[in-house]
Order: sequence, then C-alpha cells, then structure tokens
Amino acid sequence: MERKLMRSKNKMLAGVCGGIAEYFGIDPTVVRVGYAALSLFSAGFPGLVLYIILMLIMPQPQE
Repeated sequence: MERKLMRSKNKMLAGVCGGIAEYFGIDPTVVRVGYAALSLFSAGFPGLVLYIILMLIMPQPQE
C-alpha cells in the first residue's frame, strides 16, 4: 500500500501536524508539541512560514 502525505481530518488548524503524524504512524499530540517547541526555539517566525507552506502544498484528505 502506498502512503501519501496529506492533511488530516484530525485537525486543530489546517491538519498539517495531524497529517504528518498519520504518515509516520505516531500520536498527533507528539507532532504538535514538537512543532510548538521548534517554533518557540527558532523565534517563531520560521515555524509559522513552514506551517503555511505545508498547508498550501499538502493535499486535502480524500473522503
């Protein structure tokens, strides 16, 4: 079975962290906490830009 990286229906904002968690088979909370820590320790701005880019690039979940 082919895995595809796409946004998740399990979403807080746009489903980016949930989609990454589903792709790697881990808990979405772990990805969200990791993303928040990365954003805080990198002065926030690069993390926000990365999230917006991923939100635009990752496809919507199929129904």
